[in-house]
Amino acid sequence: MPVNASNRHFGWNAKDFNLLSVNHQNYNLQELTGKKGTVIVFICNHCPYVVDIAPRLSFEAKELSKIGIKTIAIMSNDVENYQEDSFDNMIKFHKKFNFNFPYLYDSTQEVAKNYKAVCTPDFFGFNSDLELHYRGRIDSGTLKDNKNIKRDLYYAMEMISFNGTCPKEQFNSFGCSIKWK
Repeated sequence: MPVNASNRHFGWNAKDFNLLSVNHQNYNLQELTGKKGTVIVFICNHCPYVVDIAPRLSFEAKELSKIGIKTIAIMSNDVENYQEDSFDNMIKFHKKFNFNFPYLYDSTQEVAKNYKAVCTPDFFGFNSDLELHYRGRIDSGTLKDNKNIKRDLYYAMEMISFNGTCPKEQFNSFGCSIKWK
């Protein structure tokens, strides 16, 4: 069911962070932002919804980078109780799906809390000034139907980057809840 964008709280600025990447380097938000916009997505390694969209996420991130929009993935799950989401498994997941974007580890879960992330995957689309203009799903595909997919995230970010507007209708992302400590 679509949500009217005018009923959502948009315009807040992306919160800074300093997180460890699967390449063993730390990055802050300013080092990773795109000239035309930035997508921050909260994911994990074990959620079936994330596993399902991972190839499409890899594709969309590559397509978005062509128009100046960078993608950042963040994993915030409790790794003590969910070993599948360990840092070593993040490295494997990143390689398996050929991600061309940073995959960061939010060990304290503070970044997920600051963004009010609730599920994996959870997408946040920011304009070039790092103001939120999209909060929704990657596309219309589901675990059962990945045919004739409407590319919600791509078209929303394209709209935001080219004319500063966001889609009036945005569909909530759905997936597994973030596994809090």
